Amino acid sequence: MSPSRGTPAIQDSTKRVRVNRQIRISPIRVIGSDGSQLGILEVERALAIAEEQGLDLVEVAPMARPPVARIMDYGKFKFEQAKQARQAKKKQHVIQLKEVKFRPGIDEHDFETKTRHARRFLEEGNKVKVTLMFRGRQISHPELGKQVVDRVAQELQDLAKIEADARLEGKAMTMILTPKS
Repeated sequence: MSPSRGTPAIQDSTKRVRVNRQIRISPIRVIGSDGSQLGILEVERALAIAEEQGLDLVEVAPMARPPVARIMDYGKFKFEQAKQARQAKKKQHVIQLKEVKFRPGIDEHDFETKTRHARRFLEEGNKVKVTLMFRGRQISHPELGKQVVDRVAQELQDLAKIEADARLEGKAMTMILTPKS
Protein backbone atom coordinates (compact mmCIF):
# COMPACT_ATOMS: atom_id res chain seq x y z
CA MET A 1 0.00 0.00 0.00
CA SER A 2 1.10 3.55 -0.44
CA PRO A 3 1.91 6.24 2.08
CA SER A 4 -0.93 8.25 0.53
CA ARG A 5 -3.35 5.78 2.13
CA GLY A 6 -1.74 6.08 5.54
CA THR A 7 0.18 2.80 5.54
CA PRO A 8 3.87 2.12 4.94
CA ALA A 9 5.12 1.21 1.47
CA ILE A 10 5.40 -2.45 0.54
CA GLN A 11 8.66 -3.82 -0.82
CA ASP A 12 8.88 -7.19 -2.54
CA SER A 13 11.95 -8.86 -1.02
CA THR A 14 12.35 -11.34 -3.89
CA LYS A 15 12.69 -8.83 -6.73
CA ARG A 16 13.69 -5.73 -4.76
CA VAL A 17 11.06 -3.52 -6.37
CA ARG A 18 11.20 0.02 -5.03
CA VAL A 19 7.90 1.74 -4.35
CA ASN A 20 7.10 5.39 -3.56
CA ARG A 21 9.60 6.83 -1.01
CA GLN A 22 12.02 3.92 -1.53
CA ILE A 23 12.96 5.36 -4.93
CA ARG A 24 16.12 7.37 -4.27
CA ILE A 25 17.58 8.13 -7.70
CA SER A 26 16.34 11.37 -9.21
CA PRO A 27 15.33 12.30 -11.92
CA ILE A 28 13.29 9.38 -13.27
CA ARG A 29 11.35 8.68 -16.46
CA VAL A 30 7.67 8.44 -15.50
CA ILE A 31 4.93 6.42 -17.22
CA GLY A 32 1.36 7.32 -16.37
CA SER A 33 -1.33 4.92 -15.16
CA ASP A 34 -2.80 4.83 -18.70
CA GLY A 35 0.61 3.95 -20.25
CA SER A 36 1.38 7.46 -21.50
CA GLN A 37 4.85 8.99 -21.16
CA LEU A 38 4.89 11.80 -18.60
CA GLY A 39 8.57 12.55 -19.28
CA ILE A 40 11.62 12.85 -17.06
CA LEU A 41 10.61 14.26 -13.67
CA GLU A 42 12.04 14.67 -10.18
CA VAL A 43 10.97 11.92 -7.74
CA GLU A 44 9.04 14.37 -5.53
CA ARG A 45 7.02 15.67 -8.51
CA ALA A 46 6.27 12.11 -9.71
CA LEU A 47 5.19 11.10 -6.18
CA ALA A 48 2.87 14.12 -6.01
CA ILE A 49 1.23 13.10 -9.33
CA ALA A 50 0.81 9.51 -8.11
CA GLU A 51 -0.69 10.62 -4.80
CA GLU A 52 -3.15 12.93 -6.58
CA GLN A 53 -4.46 9.89 -8.46
CA GLY A 54 -4.42 7.72 -5.29
CA LEU A 55 -1.85 5.36 -6.81
CA ASP A 56 1.74 4.27 -6.17
CA LEU A 57 4.99 5.10 -7.96
CA VAL A 58 6.70 1.79 -8.79
CA GLU A 59 10.22 1.48 -10.20
CA VAL A 60 9.95 -0.91 -13.18
CA ALA A 61 13.40 -0.56 -14.81
CA PRO A 62 15.99 0.41 -12.18
CA MET A 63 19.01 -0.26 -14.43
CA ALA A 64 17.89 2.11 -17.21
CA ARG A 65 19.34 5.63 -17.37
CA PRO A 66 17.35 7.43 -16.15
CA PRO A 67 15.44 4.76 -14.14
CA VAL A 68 11.86 4.13 -15.26
CA ALA A 69 8.95 4.32 -12.82
CA ARG A 70 5.27 3.69 -13.45
CA ILE A 71 2.22 5.09 -11.70
CA MET A 72 0.01 2.12 -10.74
CA ASP A 73 -1.88 0.44 -7.92
CA TYR A 74 0.94 -1.69 -6.48
CA GLY A 75 -1.36 -3.91 -4.38
CA LYS A 76 -3.46 -4.78 -7.43
CA PHE A 77 -0.27 -5.35 -9.47
CA LYS A 78 1.11 -7.79 -6.84
CA PHE A 79 -2.24 -9.62 -6.70
CA GLU A 80 -2.34 -10.03 -10.50
CA GLN A 81 1.24 -11.36 -10.53
CA ALA A 82 0.43 -13.90 -7.81
CA LYS A 83 -2.72 -14.92 -9.70
CA GLN A 84 -0.72 -15.49 -12.93
CA ALA A 85 1.86 -17.53 -11.01
CA ARG A 86 -0.90 -19.74 -9.56
CA GLN A 87 -2.40 -20.28 -13.03
CA ALA A 88 1.00 -21.20 -14.49
CA LYS A 89 1.66 -23.64 -11.65
CA LYS A 90 -1.74 -25.25 -12.17
CA LYS A 91 -1.02 -25.90 -15.85
CA GLN A 92 2.47 -27.35 -15.46
CA HIS A 93 2.96 -31.11 -15.25
CA VAL A 94 5.81 -32.43 -13.14
CA ILE A 95 7.18 -35.65 -14.59
CA GLN A 96 7.39 -38.33 -11.93
CA LEU A 97 9.18 -41.65 -11.94
CA LYS A 98 6.59 -44.40 -11.39
CA GLU A 99 7.72 -47.93 -10.59
CA VAL A 100 6.18 -51.23 -11.72
CA LYS A 101 7.61 -54.41 -10.15
CA PHE A 102 7.74 -57.79 -11.89
CA ARG A 103 9.09 -61.28 -10.98
CA PRO A 104 10.81 -63.74 -13.35
CA GLY A 105 8.03 -66.37 -13.20
CA ILE A 106 5.11 -63.91 -13.58
CA ASP A 107 1.80 -65.32 -14.85
CA GLU A 108 0.19 -63.97 -18.02
CA HIS A 109 -2.68 -62.13 -16.33
CA ASP A 110 -0.41 -60.45 -13.77
CA PHE A 111 1.96 -59.44 -16.57
CA GLU A 112 -0.91 -57.86 -18.54
CA THR A 113 -2.21 -55.99 -15.48
CA LYS A 114 1.19 -54.54 -14.55
CA THR A 115 1.93 -53.65 -18.17
CA ARG A 116 -1.44 -51.87 -18.35
CA HIS A 117 -0.48 -49.84 -15.26
CA ALA A 118 2.83 -48.92 -16.89
CA ARG A 119 0.96 -47.90 -20.06
CA ARG A 120 -1.33 -45.61 -18.03
CA PHE A 121 1.67 -43.98 -16.33
CA LEU A 122 3.32 -43.36 -19.71
CA GLU A 123 0.09 -41.88 -21.14
CA GLU A 124 -0.01 -39.45 -18.19
CA GLY A 125 3.47 -38.30 -19.25
CA ASN A 126 5.44 -39.94 -16.44
CA LYS A 127 8.58 -42.06 -16.66
CA VAL A 128 8.28 -45.72 -15.70
CA LYS A 129 10.92 -47.71 -13.86
CA VAL A 130 10.46 -51.40 -14.63
CA THR A 131 11.95 -53.39 -11.75
CA LEU A 132 12.33 -57.16 -11.90
CA MET A 133 12.92 -58.65 -8.44
CA PHE A 134 14.85 -61.91 -8.10
CA ARG A 135 14.32 -64.14 -5.06
CA GLY A 136 16.65 -66.84 -3.80
CA ARG A 137 18.19 -68.96 -6.56
CA GLN A 138 16.40 -67.06 -9.34
CA ILE A 139 19.44 -64.74 -9.46
CA SER A 140 21.45 -67.56 -11.03
CA HIS A 141 19.29 -67.21 -14.21
CA PRO A 142 19.23 -63.49 -15.05
CA GLU A 143 18.38 -64.34 -18.68
CA LEU A 144 14.83 -65.30 -17.53
CA GLY A 145 14.43 -61.85 -15.98
CA LYS A 146 15.86 -60.17 -19.09
CA GLN A 147 13.19 -61.93 -21.19
CA VAL A 148 10.40 -60.48 -18.99
CA VAL A 149 11.89 -56.96 -19.06
CA ASP A 150 12.35 -57.12 -22.85
CA ARG A 151 8.74 -58.32 -23.23
CA VAL A 152 7.53 -55.27 -21.24
CA ALA A 153 9.54 -52.98 -23.53
CA GLN A 154 8.08 -54.79 -26.58
CA GLU A 155 4.50 -54.38 -25.30
CA LEU A 156 4.98 -50.66 -24.65
CA GLN A 157 7.10 -49.77 -27.70
CA ASP A 158 4.19 -47.89 -29.35
CA LEU A 159 4.26 -45.12 -26.72
CA ALA A 160 7.58 -45.55 -24.87
CA LYS A 161 11.26 -45.52 -25.60
CA ILE A 162 14.00 -47.01 -23.46
CA GLU A 163 15.93 -44.34 -21.55
CA ALA A 164 18.11 -46.76 -19.55
CA ASP A 165 18.48 -50.33 -20.77
CA ALA A 166 17.98 -53.29 -18.39
CA ARG A 167 20.83 -53.77 -15.96
CA LEU A 168 21.30 -55.99 -12.96
CA GLU A 169 21.82 -54.21 -9.63
CA GLY A 170 22.08 -56.62 -6.72
CA LYS A 171 18.93 -58.77 -6.70
CA ALA A 172 16.97 -56.48 -9.03
CA MET A 173 17.07 -55.75 -12.74
CA THR A 174 15.91 -52.25 -13.67
CA MET A 175 15.01 -50.47 -16.89
CA ILE A 176 13.63 -46.94 -17.33
CA LEU A 177 11.05 -46.10 -19.99
CA THR A 178 10.10 -42.57 -21.06
CA PRO A 179 7.08 -41.47 -23.12
CA LYS A 180 7.77 -40.80 -26.80
CA SER A 181 7.57 -37.11 -27.62
